[in-house]
This record gives sequence, structure tokens and C-alpha cells, in this order.
Amino acid sequence: MTVDDTGPGEQDRTDPSAADSGEDPLALRLEQLILGAERRYTPFQAARSAGVSMELASRFWRAMGFADIGQAKALTEADVLALRRLAGLVEAGLLSEAMAVQVARSTGQTTARLAEWQIDSFLEGLTEPPEPGMTRTEVTYPLVELLLPELEEFLVYVWRRQLAAATGRVVQAADDEEMVDRRLAVGFADLVGFTRLTRRMEEEELGELVEAFETTAADLVAARGGRLIKTLGDEVLFAADDAGTAADIALRLVETLAGDETMPELRVGMAFGTVTTRMGDVFGTTVNLASRLTSIAPRDAVLMDSAFAKELIRSGEAPASEAEAAEAAAAAEKEGAEPPSYRFALQPMWQRPVRGLGVVEPWLLTRRNGEQ
Repeated sequence: MTVDDTGPGEQDRTDPSAADSGEDPLALRLEQLILGAERRYTPFQAARSAGVSMELASRFWRAMGFADIGQAKALTEADVLALRRLAGLVEAGLLSEAMAVQVARSTGQTTARLAEWQIDSFLEGLTEPPEPGMTRTEVTYPLVELLLPELEEFLVYVWRRQLAAATGRVVQAADDEEMVDRRLAVGFADLVGFTRLTRRMEEEELGELVEAFETTAADLVAARGGRLIKTLGDEVLFAADDAGTAADIALRLVETLAGDETMPELRVGMAFGTVTTRMGDVFGTTVNLASRLTSIAPRDAVLMDSAFAKELIRSGEAPASEAEAAEAAAAAEKEGAEPPSYRFALQPMWQRPVRGLGVVEPWLLTRRNGEQ
């Protein structure tokens, strides 16, 4: 509900009541049910009640992604309380004003996507009239009334779990710089020939394919200890704190989709190095390199940069070469010891120029000796 910066002198002239706004009565009832309060304030009145300037209130509301409403009376006590909380964090010195705006923006963007999905894919299906003659209107209100508290509790639970996991990663960082500019393994997984598929498939079929791909990728990344950064329809971006975890995720993605006849082939590109994290996303040369490697990866294969390969070798996850692995096994056998156990095999590929990043040496990643 972002606002323009009209002052109190314009308020009476642009303050239509909710009853005269021409909005659907059910929509207003649903809004009141969900927000838990009636419309009471214009933006100017809400800002004044919260004790913040109109300029700061506008910045917060715009950051949260709410539409401009002029000076209509459309805000509630919850809007006033949210302003007070954000402004209070700034006044107490816990957040800078710029950081408070970032908090508002990241929260708004994340929850907006969640709300759209819930309405489009969840509530829309559930509110189909169960009996002939019933309207969706007659079904929606009681359903929302029942679901709202449960969904709210679940949202808070998931958020706390995710916050605990993210906090744990941060406090384990080696130093303060690593909290922002961190060394991560990042990977892009891309469906091959997706553009051609969009020309051949019906929209509903295409939507189902994309949803199946995103669901499979999200579940697999989470289960193996990685983090899904974002989905882009035919492509997903994931990250992991160590190279071995990311390598396992990449190969499992390829193996899983190869076993599904309904899915196109997959290619994955990965890089290891310093990345910058902002609002849950990752940026930097390492991310760009992983993206470029994806575009040149063979079908149903995983390509990585030399830094990623060196990290797997350093951690003992892969031998530098099969000759070195054979030598290590022979030496262990001679001493009566267990030979080294490697999870992955690496094959250097031809060096090649990559747009914007110079000449790179890709490495092909495979599993070694049927390791899973």
C-alpha cells in the first residue's frame, strides 16, 4: 500500500470511504478477515499515528511492494504497528534506515510470491464449488477462515527454521568478511531444448513440466544439504557450503531426470569461489562462470571450473587423475592399508574462451566406480 506524498490539506478531498469505493463486498470481507482489522486510516493518518514522517512511511510501503493508494482510507492498525516496529528498530540503532528498507523489501518480495502461489495454485483449486448451485463466493470465506490460522502458524514455523539454519551458517564463518563475501559452490541446472518445447507443448503441459522440474530440484537440493537460490522456469540456481555436497547434488539432478521419460535432458555448470550474497541471492564472477559453463556443458553432464576441481581434490573427494588414484591404491596395498576412497572422477576438457571471463579450463564430473 505505497502512497504518494500528499499532505493533510489534500486528505479530505481524496478520501473516499470503503463503502463508496465500488469494491466487491466479499473482497472487503475477506480483506478484513485476513488482516484482522477494519480500514481506519489514510496513509497520512497511519504515518502520523505511527510517529514517522510521510516520506519514511512511503519508502517502507514501496519497499514492501504495496500499490499507491493516494490518500484513500484503506489502512489498518496492523499497518500502523508495522511502521512503528520498523521505525523503532531504526531509532534504537538496531538497524540503519537503509537496512530497514531492505528488510521491508526482502520480506515483501518473498511473501508476495508465496501469496500469489497460494491463491493461484492452492485456494483456486480448493474453492471449486463442491455442489451444483453453490458459488465460489459461498465457499471461499469459510475456507479462508479455517485455513488462515493454520497457514500463519506454519509460515512462522518454516521461517524460524530457515532463520536458524541461516544464522548457523553465518556464525560458523571464519571472519566478518566471509559473512558477506563467502566462498561457496554454486551450480546452474538447465533443461536442454526448453525453447523448442514451448513451441510444441500446450501451456498447461508446459506449466506441469516446469512445476515438476522445480519441485524435483528443490526437494533434491534440500535433501542433500544444499540451498535452492532461485528458479527460472527451465533453470535452477543452487549453492552449497562445500564442493562435495554441490557435486553430489549436480550428479543426482542429472541421474534423477535421466530416469524420468517425461523430462528433457539436463546440463549443469558449477564453479567454486567467492560470491556476494544479497537478499537471499548470490552474485559475482563465480556465479557468472557457473552460468557460462552450463551453456557449454554436454547433455546429461556436469561441467565445473578448475577451482571447483581443485577443491574436490584438496578435500579428498576426487583424485587428480586416475594414474594418481592407481598409485595411491598400490601404495596402500603394499602397506596393508585401506586404499583411498574417492566419490568422484574428474576429466579435464579442452581450454576454451568464455565470453566476458577469458579462457577457462572446464572439468567433466562423473561418479567413480558406481559411488552413490
